[in-house]
Amino acid sequence: MSAAKSKIRVVVAKPGLDGHDRGAKIIARALRDAGMEVIYTGLHQTPEQIVETVIQEDADAVGLSILSGAHMTLVPRVVALLREQGIDDVVVTVGGTIPAEDIPELKQLGVAEVFTPGAPTQAIVDFIRSAIDARDRHSPPKHRITD
Repeated sequence: MSAAKSKIRVVVAKPGLDGHDRGAKIIARALRDAGMEVIYTGLHQTPEQIVETVIQEDADAVGLSILSGAHMTLVPRVVALLREQGIDDVVVTVGGTIPAEDIPELKQLGVAEVFTPGAPTQAIVDFIRSAIDARDRHSPPKHRITD
């Protein structure tokens, strides 16, 4: 990443009623330590709140952490809301206890990658960096909203 580029901005979100956020906080810290700007939404976020945060923060990526088993309801809703808002350049990742048989369907919906328990934090950092770099190579740079 050149000095002219801005930091990668990642929203880390805990959708639904899942009350366990240790993993999300570990990922948020790893991304921050890797030089990314991280916006952690906290627990019990609705898909609408998550998408609003992505918009307000002009995020490059959103990581959804789900341990509750509601991933096949919550993730499609977040992806649909992003599309409804015309947001097609945000890299969507999902982490948590996701059964292997659900991963292909999540990717078909537009999820870039799914990280299951035990995924190395460096693999997540590397994936987000490479996905953002690939996006930027294939499309004009995002217009950053500045105050």
